Amino acid sequence: MTDTQDCAIAEPAAETLGPRRTLQVGETRYTLLGTAHVSARSAAEVRELIDSGEFDAVAIELCDSRHQNLANPNALGEQDLFQIFRQGKAGMVAASLALGAFQQRVAEQSGIEPGAEMRAALEGARAHALPLELIDRDIGITLKRIYHNVPWWQRFSLFSGLLGGVLSRQDVSSEDIERLKEGDVLESTFREFATQSESLYTPLISERDRYMALRLAELCPPGRYRHVLVVIGAGHLQGMAEHLETPLPESPTSEREHLEVTPPRSRVWKAIPWLITALVLTGFAIGFSRNTELGWQLVGEWFLINGVLSGAATLVALAHPLTVLATVFAAPLTSLNPTIGAGFVAAGVELALRKPKVRDFATLRHDVTDWKGWWRNRVARTLLVFLTATLGSAAGTWIAGLRIAGTLFG
Repeated sequence: MTDTQDCAIAEPAAETLGPRRTLQVGETRYTLLGTAHVSARSAAEVRELIDSGEFDAVAIELCDSRHQNLANPNALGEQDLFQIFRQGKAGMVAASLALGAFQQRVAEQSGIEPGAEMRAALEGARAHALPLELIDRDIGITLKRIYHNVPWWQRFSLFSGLLGGVLSRQDVSSEDIERLKEGDVLESTFREFATQSESLYTPLISERDRYMALRLAELCPPGRYRHVLVVIGAGHLQGMAEHLETPLPESPTSEREHLEVTPPRSRVWKAIPWLITALVLTGFAIGFSRNTELGWQLVGEWFLINGVLSGAATLVALAHPLTVLATVFAAPLTSLNPTIGAGFVAAGVELALRKPKVRDFATLRHDVTDWKGWWRNRVARTLLVFLTATLGSAAGTWIAGLRIAGTLFG
């Protein structure tokens, strides 16, 4: 794909049409439409362009998971919760729900559903029997690459700011709504940080510009389509156009796959849980070697501190009393077995005792728009039980471990 010609550039007034750019890449013409994610006009413009009959395919700034959520708002709630916990995806699902809650609050305040232009593209492509191509990178991969790309000391403030912002009971500010007109919820939430940090800007924006251009090259090889409408946020228009104007690799798949790689956890971080286990067991052995009473004292303190903190954490999530009790007994043991976590046990018991009902799945996205809804909805509360038990067990492990070390060597 080396023959690229800029055919036309049109940027009408903001109150009438969104910015767009039409480019000829080999045998395929692309019309890049920069949309506002909170704009009834953008949705109407997408419909008008698709209804014009000028296009034989539509590409949109969505990944598979976001497409499923948009096409079926209840898709997230229909997932197997037990599998979510076993696969370690509880944190990602909670973050997705929080972002969805933010979207719902924006919709209620502005009267416009965020992502309406993407929904218009889905409906228009279906109505005209046009192929629909999903070109954005999976949101989970993007979040993981953000996490690994930013320095470790920025991670906590970054993600606590994200969750704090989307779970706040305060009204969404007019500034936040204006930012949503240039990017999606993820971009608007991180944009303030991204403008000040290249390590964040790269995976959040510039990598996705490149990724979407490569996906177009993959999905729209020469001769497949004549004219493709590409619906993207206005913030991606310039970056994508620049990539399409520059010769793309003849085989874009390898580069695209490279942009999907998430760095594995370092061996040091993988070894830490096993090291802690070894140190705690060594502490027990030293205690018993000195004095049997001391050994049992250390074991008792380990179980008491770890179990009480984990159980108390699940109380914050209003877990079932039997879930709290099971967590109290399980946490000290799971903390010595890195292959299973206290959160997994707690969530499993909570699911068995308080099976989510159909209503919980049906109202999940609406319930989490209010912080009280996270405790009221059984699906959301189970996620909270998992997260709080995990955090409580982690705190208990470190506190009890330091207590043992202090007793033996202090």
